[in-house]
Parts: sequence; structure tokens; C-alpha cells
Amino acid sequence: MTVTEPRTVTDVEDLARAVVARVDPTSSSREEFMGACFDAGLAWVHFPVGRGGLGLPGSMQSAADRVLQGAGGPDPFRQNPMGYGMAAPTILGHGSAALQERHLRPLYTAEELWCQLFSEPDAGSDLAGLATRAEKSGDEWIVTGQKVWTSLAHRARFALLLARTDPDLPKHRGLTYFVLDMEDPGVEVRPLRQMTGDAEFNEVYMTQARIPDSHRLGEVGQGWNVAMTTLMNERSAIGGGPAMEDTGPIAQAVSLWRTRPELRSPVLRDRLAALYERSEAIRLTGSRLRGGIGSKGPGAEGTIGKLVNAELNQEIYEFCIDMLGPEGALYGSYDTADETTAATLPLQRAFLRSRANTIEGGTSEVLRNVVAERLLGLPGDARNDKTVPWREVPRG
Repeated sequence: MTVTEPRTVTDVEDLARAVVARVDPTSSSREEFMGACFDAGLAWVHFPVGRGGLGLPGSMQSAADRVLQGAGGPDPFRQNPMGYGMAAPTILGHGSAALQERHLRPLYTAEELWCQLFSEPDAGSDLAGLATRAEKSGDEWIVTGQKVWTSLAHRARFALLLARTDPDLPKHRGLTYFVLDMEDPGVEVRPLRQMTGDAEFNEVYMTQARIPDSHRLGEVGQGWNVAMTTLMNERSAIGGGPAMEDTGPIAQAVSLWRTRPELRSPVLRDRLAALYERSEAIRLTGSRLRGGIGSKGPGAEGTIGKLVNAELNQEIYEFCIDMLGPEGALYGSYDTADETTAATLPLQRAFLRSRANTIEGGTSEVLRNVVAERLLGLPGDARNDKTVPWREVPRG
């Protein structure tokens, strides 16, 4: 056996070390290093060979990541969160061989960033009620509508788009899923200013944007099923938390405790200890969840991780602001938040940003319903519009 045919965790680690030895991440460009990782099958080890993977259990991904990121390589999820965590498994599961060949590698290397065009002004928690229309015209689809709260749309090259293709069917059945080129002349992006001062969320307007039928994911009318692949992977990616010990939000809280002894108190010490225990429990649970991801992707269990991780993140940054006391209220101008603010006031900025954690990727209220219905088998909410044609459903 050679390092090109790994079968065990040790083999995967050896393969990762061979990549690092050949392409040093500290002296090579991001594209060169991550391209080498993709070609070696270390992008998603549970993906097929030739698609950035090795056909191995997802549990072995952490072995590769420890070596690659430990040597200074970037975290692919942070480089391209919607691409790495959501677009890639959706394209693999529902895209043609041509789409997989075209998109997976530049997606992983972050040469092409992605966004997710799902939510609309009147279709957030009730995603299936969306109104963006896609109408067939020869070998193309003509798309008109509006999306909102789209993270990174102002930087994205491609988007995952869910649109309505048959308004005469019930809302879940008349949807189709596409890959949209964000450089199409019919696409307009308008940034939305957040309370951090950043504008990472956006409104996206599509006015007769054109999509080749070859850029469709799944069958016509099966968009809801494809969207479930995206959403389950999104929640798993967000809820999995950091894979590495002593990283993520809890590492910032511990660093604050270590570097600011004058701010310590017994009550804050107890709070930090409890937060650390919960954070480590979620990290280990997330690691086990990632380890169980196979070719079919994660299931509804990833919803639990997203739910508890989002609320824990908020509590961690609330702890940090409480520990800072009056200093925690300092922020500068909310109209000009930039990299300087991120560098000099990271905890204040993270506290403000964390308020979105329980909204993005599915609100905590919706996720509790998902857990109750799909994992615990409890009765679902009454839904009177499931069998009614979409165009007959009253909308506000």
C-alpha cells in the first residue's frame, strides 16, 4: 500500500504530511496549497476519488485537518463557508458530473466564493412559501424575484438558488434548485448594514436572470428535496463547532481570562468553567457527528448541534462583555466598522455579531420544531396549506 491509497487514520495523516512536505502552506499561495489538498483527496475524505475525496468515512477528515491546519494551512470552511459546507455536498449529491468537475475544486480552493439564495422578505422560516419565479425558455430558465439576508452575496461568484417553477402545485412540490452565476447582468446585490457596522448580509434582486438548464440540481419540481441536502449540511457545518481543541469562541473567553487578571472574580470563574465544559462537550459531539457523515450526508441530528452551539456562542460573548465591564461598551463608529475594528475590538464585535447566530441557518424556534418532529417523533404543527396550490395560498 502507498500513501495514495489510505485506509486508516495513520494513512490519512501520512498523506497529509506528504502534501505539506511537497507544498508548504506557509510559503505557498492558498490556491496552490488547497489545490494540492484537493488533488490528494483531503478536501472531503468521504467524497469519491477524483472529487476531492478518498471514499473513506467522514471520521477521518479530522485526522487530515489536524495535520494540514497544524502546519499553517487555512480552514476551508472559514475561507468559503457556503461553498465548502453547503454547496459542495449539494452539488455532489444532485449535480451532473460536468457540474461536479467544474465547481468542486475552485470552490474548495476559495477561488470562487458561494452564497445561498433561499430566504425572501415573505419566506424566511416558511421557506417553501417563496415567490421567486423561474420560467423555462428553451434550454434556459428566466428568473425574477428577490432574496434577502444572503451572506457574502457581494463577494460570491456563484449561488445556490431555490425558485418556484410551478405555482399551481402545493408549495413544497413546485420548487426547483439551480446554480446561479452571480455575474449575470440580471443580478443586483444591495448590501445590508448590520449593527456591527459590517455589511456581510445582502438583498439580491434577479430581473430576468438567465440560467442554463444544465445548471439545474435535481429534477424539475424536486427542489425541496435538494434544499434539504443543503440545509442539513448547513446546520451540521454550523453546529459542529470547531474541530480543534481550544479554538473558537471559548478560546477567546479563556484568553481574556488569562490576559486580564484584574477583571477576574469568583463568580466569573465559575461561569467560565461551566461554559468551557459545555463548549468541549459540543466540540466532541460535533466531532462524532462529522465522523458519522457518509455518502448520504448528515441527517436531522445536525440540527441539535446548530441549535445548542448558536446559543452557547451568545452566552460566551455575553460572558466576555460582562467581564470587560464598562470597557465592553466601547466600539467606535457603527457606520465604519472595518478590519481595524475587528483587530482592536474583537470581543465587542463578536458579541454584536453573535446575535445573528440564533437566526441564521434556521431560527432556534424552527430548529426546536425539527428536533421535536423528526428526531423525537412528536406531532407536527398544524399546516393547512400543504395540499393547496401555491398561488391560492394567502400571502402578506
